[in-house]
Amino acid sequence: MSTSRLPDPHFAEKVRASFDLQNAMTLIQASLPVVAHGSTEIHVPHWRGIEQQHGFVHGGVVGMIADSAAGYAAMTMVADGASVLTVEYKMNLLAPADGEKLIARGKVVRPGRTLIVTQAEVFAVRDGKEILCALMQQTIMVMHGKSEKT
Repeated sequence: MSTSRLPDPHFAEKVRASFDLQNAMTLIQASLPVVAHGSTEIHVPHWRGIEQQHGFVHGGVVGMIADSAAGYAAMTMVADGASVLTVEYKMNLLAPADGEKLIARGKVVRPGRTLIVTQAEVFAVRDGKEILCALMQQTIMVMHGKSEKT
């Protein structure tokens, strides 16, 4: 593997800095407590501002945290000087997003030079029990030599 394809050794700091730039994550009160090579975790408390008409967390918010968790998992695997961008995802909503908080766990399924395939699972946590509420599969494009806006 050439040096340019090696993952950035400072991937965790890079991912956390990128997360901090996402005003959308601040808007929904999301946090990023886990950043590991090939995986990340995003947590969102259940609060009234992200509910839909039945009192569940809105599916758009579920998709948002799944997309970001899996995208950041991909970002942990790219070389320094590269960034990532979602080109597609497919999500199945399996159960209402109803609990005290949601946890989105993203992971890399297949890393590649140009495309990275990822998955995310989103869990609603109710009374300490995790209930799987969504599954997502995603394709990420690696943008070599393109940094994020600062």
